[in-house]
Amino acid sequence: MDGENVIIQLNDKTDATLPKKEKIPGERYKPGDVMKLYVLDVKQTVRGPKILLSRTHPGLLRRLMELEIPEIQQGAIEIKNIVRDGGARAKVSLSALIPDVDPVGACVGNGGSRIKAISSALKGEKVDVIIFSDDPLIYIKNSLSPAQVARVEPVLDHERTVTVYVYPDQLSLAIGKAGQNVRLAAKLTGWKIDITTVEPDRMPTLKDIFHEVFDDEQ
Repeated sequence: MDGENVIIQLNDKTDATLPKKEKIPGERYKPGDVMKLYVLDVKQTVRGPKILLSRTHPGLLRRLMELEIPEIQQGAIEIKNIVRDGGARAKVSLSALIPDVDPVGACVGNGGSRIKAISSALKGEKVDVIIFSDDPLIYIKNSLSPAQVARVEPVLDHERTVTVYVYPDQLSLAIGKAGQNVRLAAKLTGWKIDITTVEPDRMPTLKDIFHEVFDDEQ
């Protein structure tokens, strides 16, 4: 440790620095630990190169997915965008470049094996993988996964703003803890997202029917 920074040994001759702001919140770093980090910057100094590392940069998640998922290595799946709250949650949008390839299934793996391996390398960070779409309304709907969205409507007098309608039982899931899910979805898509509830359709009850009869008689 160097104050609140972590000194990382890359090999016998080279050290690098993991700054405080690039650490995953709550993650502990002990001598002898081995982990993957992202090279954020290399600065030349009078004492030689100063290497800065990151555990929260989206590039780290991108590289982990490239290493873990053959379909990405082979060019069958393209990563369109990645956003992260380091150590907590990330969203990755994907597009298939070869027909009949399921981007989400390939990234999740059998029994979730691939996505679990990636998550464990990031202190258990939950990774949502979604399908990219050129249609922004479909893309926004997908981006709020795992919440089920009823519909998405653009706000005509506000540029790049939508209202997303969800059923009441999906509201907390769509918003996420402390607004995390909707915040990451907005960052991923580049749209401002307002979420509201829509009441589910229901069959009329006896109370409704008799109320209508009484109203007609009056």
